[in-house]
Amino acid sequence: MTAWEKFRQVLPGLFGRASLALISVGGPLQEVRAEELAPERGQASVFVYHRFEEPRFASTSINISQFEAHIAELRSGRYQVLPLETIIDALAAGEKLSEHAVAITIDDGFASVYTQAWPRLRAAGLPFTLFITTDSADNNSGSNLSWDQLREMLAAGGVSIGHHTASHPHMPRKTEAQISADIKKATARFKKELGLEPALFAYPFGEFSKRDRDQIAALGFKAAFSRFSGVVHSGAERFSLPRFSMNVPYGDAQRFKRLANALPLHVTDITPDDPVLAPDNNPPAFGFTVQGSLEGLERLACYSNNAESRLPLERLGDNRIEVRLKTPFPRGFGRINCTALDPATGRWRWMGQAFVIR
Repeated sequence: MTAWEKFRQVLPGLFGRASLALISVGGPLQEVRAEELAPERGQASVFVYHRFEEPRFASTSINISQFEAHIAELRSGRYQVLPLETIIDALAAGEKLSEHAVAITIDDGFASVYTQAWPRLRAAGLPFTLFITTDSADNNSGSNLSWDQLREMLAAGGVSIGHHTASHPHMPRKTEAQISADIKKATARFKKELGLEPALFAYPFGEFSKRDRDQIAALGFKAAFSRFSGVVHSGAERFSLPRFSMNVPYGDAQRFKRLANALPLHVTDITPDDPVLAPDNNPPAFGFTVQGSLEGLERLACYSNNAESRLPLERLGDNRIEVRLKTPFPRGFGRINCTALDPATGRWRWMGQAFVIR
């Protein structure tokens, strides 16, 4: 068994797409002074689902038995499941959240949300956010949620609506004008059909460029979400926030519990700033600065699905970590996850980074 295969068994990651890389911060972190972890006052694990009990789409669907196990864990008394916008508002205001705050999100708006997920979430009293693509609701053929169903769900309470564009485009492939027109079209449909304008945005396919991120911020959204994994916290960039994806291969109850209890790995100065990679910067010169006076950084262990052994790290100064992947990502969508086991709590510290590979 290769080191990469062993790593996949030990550390939870998201491996649902072919273009994936992982970097694990495997060495233990030493205790950090409380004042150095001020962002820890606000954090939450945000989960994203798509389909329910649709086995033909294993990479985006979750089995009902898995989903019911997730609900049971969230109802165990350990967690506070909050509306996503409530979490974002609290983080923006610098307010302290529950130590185990969680949000549930569902993207696209497939019909199985109505038939499978909503009845269970409503019975459990768990709020959730639907990121809806409006063209699908307009052209409903039974496979997607209709506007009538969305109105029914909103009227029942506990459901909020997020913006997921009109046509679900690959945003980095579109012009700024095309993206603007698509978002305006969707916003108009939300206003007409539901009488609301969503405050939160989710990038279709989880893909965005720096230009896209800046454009979404300029349009007045409160925050925007991708699909790379990590913990949302008050120190994170609001327009490239992570979520933990749930699907059949990686939706077991143990993994869900581990992610629901994850802590943020506080880093700054992540490079490259633009997640779109071209042939001239693939593989990327990836790096970040760990916040706080953390001892034990010499034990950082880095792994990639493009290599069978540990990747070389370069430590600059006290806390700057540079990672040099030797093998380029294949075209598509790539991810990097950085994790570290916190010895004081036994919980995983986690941050992620996504790349669009041209």
